[in-house]
Amino acid sequence: MADAQEGRLAGAARRLMAEAAPANLPPANLPPGTLSLRIDLPGGRRFGPGKAALLAHVEALGSIAAAGREMGMSYARAWRLIEAMNAEFAAPLVQRQAGGAGGGGALLTETGHAVLAAYRAALEAASAAAAAPLARFADLAGPASPVSSDPVSSGPMSPEPGS
Repeated sequence: MADAQEGRLAGAARRLMAEAAPANLPPANLPPGTLSLRIDLPGGRRFGPGKAALLAHVEALGSIAAAGREMGMSYARAWRLIEAMNAEFAAPLVQRQAGGAGGGGALLTETGHAVLAAYRAALEAASAAAAAPLARFADLAGPASPVSSDPVSSGPMSPEPGS
């Protein structure tokens, strides 16, 4: 049973991790017309795909350090984000576990589970509501073209060598 639950949680973490791209850049591996969601809260607070993915990774892996590694961020950055989320909600979302022979860990609190579930539900509802317009948008966008890591020097407008 624990293996099945771990597999399910790891799958959820992978799905949310696909949404955790650098700010303002969508992940490259999403299906066409995929919606991402950022929730703006009072006081300038925000909760979006990156924070949701971090919570999902902590939930699946039981470790802030492992969650950060899985997302390509340092433990310090992951911990700062966790601390910020813990301070931004009515109750903490993540609770650290004291180390010992097996090391420490981290667990989502009841509030953390509720926040992640509410985010997932909002994303699912928004995606369902926007399915037809998103499909049309994807059709209008056409197939993806290869993207260079240097858009300034490698595009159709780049001068040919020697010109």
